[in-house]
Amino acid sequence: MFTSPQRQVERTGCGARRETSTFRFASFQLVRLECKERIVANLSNFVYDPYNYAFMRQLNILELFLDCITESNERLVEFGVGGICNSCVDPANASVINRCGGIPLVVQCLSSPVRNTVIYALGALYYLCNPSTKKEILKPDVLRVIRDYSAAGAVNSSFSNLANAFLDKHVNS
Repeated sequence: MFTSPQRQVERTGCGARRETSTFRFASFQLVRLECKERIVANLSNFVYDPYNYAFMRQLNILELFLDCITESNERLVEFGVGGICNSCVDPANASVINRCGGIPLVVQCLSSPVRNTVIYALGALYYLCNPSTKKEILKPDVLRVIRDYSAAGAVNSSFSNLANAFLDKHVNS
């Protein structure tokens, strides 16, 4: 699942990921909606591997994910917040997301009708919440929503488990 520079050169040759990513990112504005969805979904998976963090910061892929969260297309929102969730465990990525105004965008995803969007938002907030962002994330209205998800164990155990983990780490500790 994760790779190293040496393994990457063995598999694809020097620079293959950067070239592929540059192509994907540069072509994003020129494609149909269905293709945009596919590109963002692929990029969301691409950012899961820490080896790719530097590439995605260099190519402004985090900013692309944040732009997708502002779209009216629920699939772009889902894949955008999924990319944020997959990458924000890294402090440098979390800093970029915070600096670009990503926290309110992720918070608004908590009210999405799409199950995965909510799950990704809860996961992202878990990692984005730190001493410098707690004031922005731990607002009463956000905590109310997270507590509601925490109490929804019988309806959706994924929501409940993630919400409980968030509350245990950032509120109840």
